Amino acid sequence: MSFAFSIQTRRRKPSLTPMIDVVFLLLVFFMLAARFTVEGGISIAPAGGTTESYSGPPRLVVIQPDGLLLNGRAVTDLALELDALTQSPDDMILLRSSDGVDLQRLVDVMEALTQAGFTGLVLVE
Repeated sequence: MSFAFSIQTRRRKPSLTPMIDVVFLLLVFFMLAARFTVEGGISIAPAGGTTESYSGPPRLVVIQPDGLLLNGRAVTDLALELDALTQSPDDMILLRSSDGVDLQRLVDVMEALTQAGFTGLVLVE
């Protein structure tokens, strides 16, 4: 008894054209989706980095989860209160976050002070 198998055909090579098309589409997608700009940041001065002595009214802002303290007392409008204590926008303002404050709250307060024109922000422990 003999078995008859089908006639063997030549093996076809897979076409690389669709794969190359997909690779080029992915390349174009990632080139268009990439960001080539630098994200904005907040500049802060490290505490203790200067040797100059500080003279002037105290300006310590304690950031709490539910409010703000300026020199130990609660404030509602921080920019208005700090405006009365500063002589120029680059006067030093010390920022301290209390326990339980998330980073976004700290950044929000710093952005609000920067938008109000205060540039001498110093973050302390």
